[in-house]
Amino acid sequence: MVPLIDLKIQHRSIAAEVEAAIKHVCENTAFILSDEMKSFEIEFAEYCGVKHGVGVANGTEALFLALKALGIGEGDEVIVPANTFIATAAAVSHAGATPVFVDCDPETYCIDPAKVSAAITPRTKAIMPVHLYGHPVDMDAILSIARANGLKIIEDCAQAHGTHYKGKQVGGMGDASGFSFYPSKTLGAYGDAGIVLTNSDELAEKLKLLRDNGRTTWYEHAIIGYNSRLDGIQAAILRIKLKHLDKWVEARRSHAKTYQELLAGIDGVVLPIEKPDARHSYYVYVVRVKDRESFMAALKEKGVGSGVHYPVPLHLQPAYAFLGGKEGDHPVAERYAKEIVSIPMFPELTEEQLVKVATVIKEVVAV
Repeated sequence: MVPLIDLKIQHRSIAAEVEAAIKHVCENTAFILSDEMKSFEIEFAEYCGVKHGVGVANGTEALFLALKALGIGEGDEVIVPANTFIATAAAVSHAGATPVFVDCDPETYCIDPAKVSAAITPRTKAIMPVHLYGHPVDMDAILSIARANGLKIIEDCAQAHGTHYKGKQVGGMGDASGFSFYPSKTLGAYGDAGIVLTNSDELAEKLKLLRDNGRTTWYEHAIIGYNSRLDGIQAAILRIKLKHLDKWVEARRSHAKTYQELLAGIDGVVLPIEKPDARHSYYVYVVRVKDRESFMAALKEKGVGSGVHYPVPLHLQPAYAFLGGKEGDHPVAERYAKEIVSIPMFPELTEEQLVKVATVIKEVVAV
């Protein structure tokens, strides 16, 4: 069996470091707002080339707290892609604002800048581009639209650890960005964890208040905040894994190159692309096929794992039925939602496994 992802094999490679780090945290009872967290905030912000990092409970909270810190809430609209995980839109909803969905770019699957301007209304306050699957959004186009309309930008970088746009790590081009460290991410914790990045001193201070019940001293609270803190154990684990991140991203990119070579020219299988100004980190490797259910069933039968990221566009999710979205609103996202398949992608894949996946796909498509 070649699984879609294998977290156990990665853990085995760093188990001794992780266990020592957890032991250190426990022995020092450094669980909440600890030195480990503060060190990780600094190290990850530096890795991304951004001034401030504010550790929070998870990726959804990172986006939510960024919106709150920017003053976005009741009566406001935030433009988000129709093709992404629901947490992107949910963060907007939790903030009291309304997500406005936009179709995806046919090549990158990210939000289509050409469709963003048409979605702007007098209530629009921000754009939340998602660097989907590890490919960056066309940020120059998004930044240009935002500046022309006085809008904030919150980058959703939950799938983009190690992703570059025009030579620069994503996460520092907007007013703020949110990263998830869910275990399956390219940089994953051993539980829930997240961080907000920003170059604004003022925004960073607001975020620190918001994540910790608005606390200024132990029993004094300047604002009504939230309980959303990155715990010490997860921070310690992330500090260890951050040292390996570039190596892991390069392994993913190497695997993607192998897939591109082995699967090139196969009728009925559309491969992902990497734009010339992009450094794709391949959080997932997504192909498109016409008969997805049969394709995935055949892969499973032959010992190859697969998944779908994501089968239902956000405007068609039952949770957002109240917004009145319907079939035909965002045709590219709707069509791709029926065709996309994620095939095995993780740093520790072997050459033998990559060849097996490609061989099985060729056999399945030829039937």
